[in-house]
Amino acid sequence: MSLIYVLDLCAVAICAITTTLEARHRDLDLFGVLVIAVISGIGGGTLRDILLGRLPVYWIHDPVYVEVGLLAGALTFFLGRKIALPKNFFLIPDAIGLALFTVIGTSVALKLEAPWLIAALMGVITGVFGGVLRDILCNQLPLIFRTDIYATASLAGALLFIALDAYALNQAAAMLCAMSTIVVIRLAAIHWHVQLPRLK
Repeated sequence: MSLIYVLDLCAVAICAITTTLEARHRDLDLFGVLVIAVISGIGGGTLRDILLGRLPVYWIHDPVYVEVGLLAGALTFFLGRKIALPKNFFLIPDAIGLALFTVIGTSVALKLEAPWLIAALMGVITGVFGGVLRDILCNQLPLIFRTDIYATASLAGALLFIALDAYALNQAAAMLCAMSTIVVIRLAAIHWHVQLPRLK
């Protein structure tokens, strides 16, 4: 299995876990949690593939993505009923999932020879759209619109990955640098409540 494939599966699992941790506060049953977990896990990549004309979308011909999402969601659902976690614990794995999805989405776009700006945008879309779907289905304002720096961290990591890739840095090293940057920015923003200027 390629590095991209393994990271992609890890990202789906992490997204399903964070979704389940968030959804458990919404009084949903197992079926509802698993549906939202899977949709959240594959949502960003689905929109990316549609926009890039990469059809059929990736999980149609490889259902392992859906299986991983279901398994991660189910395990988290049952463990979450037995283990008390802080309310906002999901923000930490969410930052890791954001980093993984962003770099994967950017890499996919670059392999399809998309211009650098479009590749960066595809990375951001892959990174944040699953979380947007999660929050909408959980009947709350998406995290991207109500929290400390989120999409900006994704964009910074995508641009860094593109720059490192242009200089022919080892792919694994470029991914690690970009993902680390996203996680550090996101967690620092959470810790110090760093936000972009607001309209009012």
